[in-house]
Amino acid sequence: MDSIDPATHAALWAPWRLPYIVTTNDPPDNKGCFLCRYVAAPENDAQNLVVWRGRRTLTLLNRFPYNNGHLLVAPIAHKANLTELDDEELLECQQALARMMDLLSRTISADGFNAGLNLGKAAGAGLPGHLHWHLVPRWNGDTNFMPILANINVIPQSLAALYGLLRAEQA
Repeated sequence: MDSIDPATHAALWAPWRLPYIVTTNDPPDNKGCFLCRYVAAPENDAQNLVVWRGRRTLTLLNRFPYNNGHLLVAPIAHKANLTELDDEELLECQQALARMMDLLSRTISADGFNAGLNLGKAAGAGLPGHLHWHLVPRWNGDTNFMPILANINVIPQSLAALYGLLRAEQA
């Protein structure tokens, strides 16, 4: 039997990832879509980390962030492709992205952003039925030693603390 060399193999215990793994098996209809559930329950916005609602869009903190302040911007309608969005939905999604970039720049001093879509399962979409943009704040020098040496991202702020900060800034 082969043994594992501890110098070349590291295990990171990450029980917080289990809810993500379990929820990626939601049914393909919008009844299993967490975004549709959040749209239908504005009374649960704090619990669902919804930081802003537009007429046609929903913006929330990603529960499984790549970086501090990682947001998801989605149309309210359960649509899978850009070509399904009408002009008003497409415009409001882009306006929401701009609004959130400004908000994150003011509240957590982001120096830049990665913004993008994963369209379809083959492109890495974890929720291929409901289009959404990822907005990931970046900082000059944020590629510290942890991603390089340990393949780990350090996220210095809790989701609850960041949620409170973003909601307060918009009030």
